[in-house]
Amino acid sequence: MAWCAASRSCHLPAIDVSSLRSRVGCVSFGGANLHFPSSSSRSSPLPTPFASLSISTDATAGKKEAVQTEKAPAALGPCSQAIKANNMLFMSGVLGLIPETRKFVSDNVEDQTEQVLKNMGEILKASGASYSSVLKTTIMLADLKDFKKVNEIYAKYFPSPAPARSTYQVAALPMDAKIEVECIAAL
Repeated sequence: MAWCAASRSCHLPAIDVSSLRSRVGCVSFGGANLHFPSSSSRSSPLPTPFASLSISTDATAGKKEAVQTEKAPAALGPCSQAIKANNMLFMSGVLGLIPETRKFVSDNVEDQTEQVLKNMGEILKASGASYSSVLKTTIMLADLKDFKKVNEIYAKYFPSPAPARSTYQVAALPMDAKIEVECIAAL
């Protein structure tokens, strides 16, 4: 079998994958995936492979754009509040700082969690996303004993189905924060 694809921005030569069919279950090249049933599930000796190819002719594909809003604290250090790329949003870690003063809302984890999530909401809004478009969050806590308190507040912001999430206790956070949260969202 020969397979070929072409677009305005991508030209791929014909590739004979018939010799690979008996050796591998999946072949990937140039953004294409060819999947073959395993030999144990084959009903015929030469199954037709499934091919999928995603090609974008959008001039902005692959480019990244920084997201910046004054309604959330500026990023600490040489990083962006968030980056938009390929219909995804990658948000840097967010602290419970008041945007205007760059000071913590308070010293307790509940208030800092609430402020972190408000700050995240402003960055999401500035990027054209919302809490419901968040796919994955990572929560870093100064003390894992605060996990239950954080969960109670976190649940108010994310509609069902809640995003996938990882939570860690870390040795230290910037500015001695109690919590930091980062996320990935779909646009």
